[in-house]
Amino acid sequence: MEVGNLETGALTDPLSDAFNNDCPGREVFTHVTSRWGMLIMVALRDGPLRFYLLRDRIGGISEKMLSQSLRGLVRDGLVHREVEPSVPPKVTYSLTELGTGLTGPLRSLLGWIATHTPEVMAAQERHDARL
Repeated sequence: MEVGNLETGALTDPLSDAFNNDCPGREVFTHVTSRWGMLIMVALRDGPLRFYLLRDRIGGISEKMLSQSLRGLVRDGLVHREVEPSVPPKVTYSLTELGTGLTGPLRSLLGWIATHTPEVMAAQERHDARL
């Protein structure tokens, strides 16, 4: 099966195309675009944060979900986890160079959402009124 590149339309390796079921990038896509992954990445754009500050910055995230999301982002090489040997241990999270490169497009997406939320809400209301 021939698979095309998302941006250029050129033929690519099926293992590097997110539309391919076997694409390893789908796991990264899931981590980054999850409910919390995007917010974690953008929150870290301004600099390193300790776990509790990151939790407080992202309203509504539980410690369990923050830990789980951070684990995936660290594994993907997007976030760096630094543990300072102290009692209790101090854990700080920061973006890697790879992660920093991703935050620009994520901020653009969040900006688009902030700008267009009223339009989306109006569309939802029109849709719901027809039901």
